[in-house]
Amino acid sequence: MSELGLTILVVEDDDLLREALCDTLKFAGYNVVFASDGIEALALLHRQLVDLVVSDVQMAAMDGHTLLQNIKAIWPSLPVVLMTAFGCVEKAVEAMRDGAADYLTKPFEAEVLIEMVSRFAVVKKTTGSNEMIAEDPRAQQVVDLARRVAASDATVMLSGESGTGKEVLARFIHDNSARSDAPFVAINCAALPETMLESILFGYEKGAFTGAHQARAGKFEQAQGGTLLLDEISEMDIALQAKLLRVLQEKEVERLGGKSTIDLDVRVLATTNRDLRNEVSAGRFREDLFYRLNVFPIALAPLRERRGDILPLVRRFVDEQNGEGQVVNLSPEAEQILHDYAWPGNIRELHNVVQRAMILLTGATLTEADIHLEDPACNLATLPLGTPTSTSEMKSEPVDGSALENDLRNHEQQIIVDALKAEHGRRKETAERLGISPRTLRYKLAKLRDEGIALPGMYGT
Repeated sequence: MSELGLTILVVEDDDLLREALCDTLKFAGYNVVFASDGIEALALLHRQLVDLVVSDVQMAAMDGHTLLQNIKAIWPSLPVVLMTAFGCVEKAVEAMRDGAADYLTKPFEAEVLIEMVSRFAVVKKTTGSNEMIAEDPRAQQVVDLARRVAASDATVMLSGESGTGKEVLARFIHDNSARSDAPFVAINCAALPETMLESILFGYEKGAFTGAHQARAGKFEQAQGGTLLLDEISEMDIALQAKLLRVLQEKEVERLGGKSTIDLDVRVLATTNRDLRNEVSAGRFREDLFYRLNVFPIALAPLRERRGDILPLVRRFVDEQNGEGQVVNLSPEAEQILHDYAWPGNIRELHNVVQRAMILLTGATLTEADIHLEDPACNLATLPLGTPTSTSEMKSEPVDGSALENDLRNHEQQIIVDALKAEHGRRKETAERLGISPRTLRYKLAKLRDEGIALPGMYGT
């Protein structure tokens, strides 16, 4: 499930590099499809809609420049970013003249790829299966509230634990507003370093800093006439908060290195998984910015407190994962287990569990044997309503020897991250360095991503 609702096609003939690129983009919240050369990419584009193509230049069968020319002839509005190992100015100029949206020079850091992609990442309007699931009375109250505030232009602050569906609700507000036909643009304030976040948010002029080879519109400009979602706003550095406050107050933005301001017509939504009043008291969040953003607060209850949504969400996810189109039923035992689990990771964890269950499914009925929970003992039947279960809320007080287990797991995680850094994100070399198989490494990296641990990487040689 994509956090951003966007699909990116990666075209790269190097298997390891292609896998690393795909993993980086998936971790950043994008849907990813891939092809090993230009011919395969064109065949895929005829079958599936994508929002952005990221392609290598030097490939057999059909190189990146030829692929670009073919794409522009058939899908002229589809943005294409080319990757080149040569860094040749002539090649870059040729690519831009042929219609490339931009280019990347190998080797490049993972953050550079994410920053590049984010420039073209205007979130699509949600329809169909992306609509809100709200069958529990508490969820219905929130949706009714969101629908009413959508009719206004008020700034909305969405709060709740990680994985409760804050961004989905933000899209719901946009889709039910007068701005629904305009862009919905999202930026994760926790995923990017401060300097990169500032340039992506406000944009920059050519020469504003080293590497600023041409002017870029920021997220505020991209969202003109529409809605800008500031996801996890509580993670923004306090110095950058002051600049954001000025933009919100003046309703105008000045690009980095710019000398003129740009008038804005943008509705702002924000999300947080922290108590912002406590953050203000602790001096980590500006009080004036808090009141500027907290015009209309909406709190999303954790999944364990709206149990009526659990099974409807399960059925939604089962349908999404069921590629063959056959009807998949849930056994009564499976329904009971899923309903009674406390879901400390909320909807995100529920989606992961269903995805694993569908992989293990052998028949037309999802059973108890197909369900593998992270912590089977975390059960709603024995958990008082309102008990915190998310990682951000629970204090670490392991008992019965689990402290040692946690220490060992943390130590293993650090070893893997250090090995990735040493090998510049190259998985094959990292697996060899650790003395484990590539398959085992892939499994461990997936676990790290699920736990929200950032993975370093440099792609291309």
